[in-house]
Amino acid sequence: MRRRLLVATLAVVAGLVAYVGITFVQVWLVARRDSARPADAIVVLGAAEYNGVPSPALRGRLDHALALYRDHIAPIIVVTGGRRPGDRFTEASVGVDYLVDAGVPPSALRSEDEGTNTWESLAAAAAVLREEDRLDVVLVTSAYHALRVEHVAGEVGLHGHASPAHRQRGLENLGSMGREAIAVSLGRIIGYHRLVDLDYRRPLGRDS
Repeated sequence: MRRRLLVATLAVVAGLVAYVGITFVQVWLVARRDSARPADAIVVLGAAEYNGVPSPALRGRLDHALALYRDHIAPIIVVTGGRRPGDRFTEASVGVDYLVDAGVPPSALRSEDEGTNTWESLAAAAAVLREEDRLDVVLVTSAYHALRVEHVAGEVGLHGHASPAHRQRGLENLGSMGREAIAVSLGRIIGYHRLVDLDYRRPLGRDS
């Protein structure tokens, strides 16, 4: 009986390791891919801002979204992200100001400034876009986060295609991709809306 229990336990562990391992490969492959194509909107996932100044991560995403907009990938850009306690600005408002300064007309911008994690931000963005019947979107985020963003977009009713601000080369950000593999593995089973605590923007939904 003990031997059978041991064999069964080892089989379960091996299965879980294989499942997460396969997911890791998927995360890595999607991180190396740019799926940008003509769409209804470009959605920029938020990242940290410092007293009204976008962090390098946020600036990289905004610049990438700007390049896509200028290439006529989509007619509007949706900027997402709320604020932490003590912040004067939201990630979304900083993003809007940055893009307006770069020449994007305000009429081509939408913002979602309440979300504190990926699921909340995309769910709120989906509500905004649904009112305009714009559900086919290009998602701008970090490379290692691309697969989960596509999955979350599908969960909130968007047809999302990730276009990483910086495509992954080799095994860059190995730790981040490992964390994402775990998050995607769990999200597929329990639903991504339950993964707030595993979100890539840390702490309290922030990226560095």
